[in-house]
Amino acid sequence: MSDINRRYVLVVNGKSAGDPALREAVAKKRRAGMTLIVYATWEAGDAALFAEMSLDHNATHVIAGGGDGTVNEVVNGLMRLPQDRRPALGIVPLGSANDFARSLGLPLEPYAALQAICRWDTQPVDVVRISATGRGKGVDEYYLNMATAGFGAEVTSTTPKFLKRLLGGAAYSLMGALKTWRHRSYEGTLNWDTCEEKAAFLLVALGNARQSGGGQVLAPRAKINDGYLDMLLVKDFTSVKELPQLITELRQFPARGRFVRYLPVSKLSVSTDPSHPPWPLTLDGEAHRFDAFSAEVVPLALRLAMPEDSSLLIHSDVLIDDDAPDPSSGTDSDNAGDTPAAETEEPH
Repeated sequence: MSDINRRYVLVVNGKSAGDPALREAVAKKRRAGMTLIVYATWEAGDAALFAEMSLDHNATHVIAGGGDGTVNEVVNGLMRLPQDRRPALGIVPLGSANDFARSLGLPLEPYAALQAICRWDTQPVDVVRISATGRGKGVDEYYLNMATAGFGAEVTSTTPKFLKRLLGGAAYSLMGALKTWRHRSYEGTLNWDTCEEKAAFLLVALGNARQSGGGQVLAPRAKINDGYLDMLLVKDFTSVKELPQLITELRQFPARGRFVRYLPVSKLSVSTDPSHPPWPLTLDGEAHRFDAFSAEVVPLALRLAMPEDSSLLIHSDVLIDDDAPDPSSGTDSDNAGDTPAAETEEPH
């Protein structure tokens, strides 16, 4: 699709709407002939609403201008639309961490990001649907990047906003270091594919992409179009003498370590004892608490403006069905395989 036939809706986080670089980028692209309609959010939920409203403008692309939370809201709005009318997603990173944008290798400067969105073809990517319940509340949402539960989610949800603005991604690392010395674990039962495990966990991470919490790489082998989540389980330790082994395993991401397990799964469910405190859960950086949740991949549900040579993509010319990872095998695969490729679509 040529740029002259594209119509863009930019949904920008209201806190960034006055950013001089963003305003100049929008003005410059409009002068160059880009059809670009801008919405600025006022309160939670606006970004999803504006993404849904994009159909009123016959938009071909909805651009999320903000951090990971804004991207998450826009994705949820887009997923409410019929797939055959669903606009593609673009991202202008304006947050403190921008984990998903960094994983994709997107430009971090507004004008360069808009230029890239106009230049790139879109790629079909997986989205993850997650349903969670806890203390009378329920969540039924989608995410594109990462869900974390347990200690890592607690760090993300308790990092003060002023610290995020001041230090960016380093704020999450600082909070993590402070909390390590008084960490707590979370007991639960995990079921994935044909497996079950009950233990006290420090962290459960489900990566559609690779990093969260301000640059922490939790799913180093994740691919965003392979039909799988990369699951990282980190069990609790009982003595500081066990820390060297835990640290070693966190560097290696073994399939069956003493403390760490890392493997591809197509779906997962987690349940906890209601008598225990609920687990903290973050979806692309947005915090919740839950007693139970389930997550499942929705394959190739969204088109995303991104580099076609991104390391997050499995490319159709190298797919071999026999290499598809077996979620129950426990092998430390590089997720090099894929489910059968979807029908080829015309590039947008």
